[in-house]
Amino acid sequence: MRKIIYLVLFLFITAPRPVQAYVAENSAQMKKGEDTKTDTRKLILKSFLDKKQSPLTNYTEKIIQESDKNNLDWRLIPAITGVESSFGKRIPYNSYNAYGWANGNYSFNSWDNSIEIVSDTLNNKYVKRGARKITSIAKRYAPPSPTWASKVIYFVNQIDPSGLAFAID
Repeated sequence: MRKIIYLVLFLFITAPRPVQAYVAENSAQMKKGEDTKTDTRKLILKSFLDKKQSPLTNYTEKIIQESDKNNLDWRLIPAITGVESSFGKRIPYNSYNAYGWANGNYSFNSWDNSIEIVSDTLNNKYVKRGARKITSIAKRYAPPSPTWASKVIYFVNQIDPSGLAFAID
């Protein structure tokens, strides 16, 4: 069974896809009417987070659901958690703050709650206000860091190198 999963992943990852440079409006969302069982993003993200031993591994469906709802690339939230907290492994106890909010001093009620709030905030306070590229988001999300955007981009491409390719400019 594992060989079949790896074969499917390999075929999916190596399939040619158009390249886009934006976080919003070009999300890898499922088209209306498509069977959600064929959404390979869940399998790819779950496998990636599992390898990282992330506490977010069981929340891949929620991450993708909230990303689609908020017109975000499905890899953005987990990539941010990679930069800010080693994919949720290095956070204050019971804070569910894998996103570096308030320098890690902010607490959410649950993983579901944190995913919902962060996705909604990225959409409403960043994307809808003109920050459509990771580099634009970085200027507001992590203003003192000159490397935050490139690190997020690195993790986006580690999760799945196809689809969106974020510009560093």
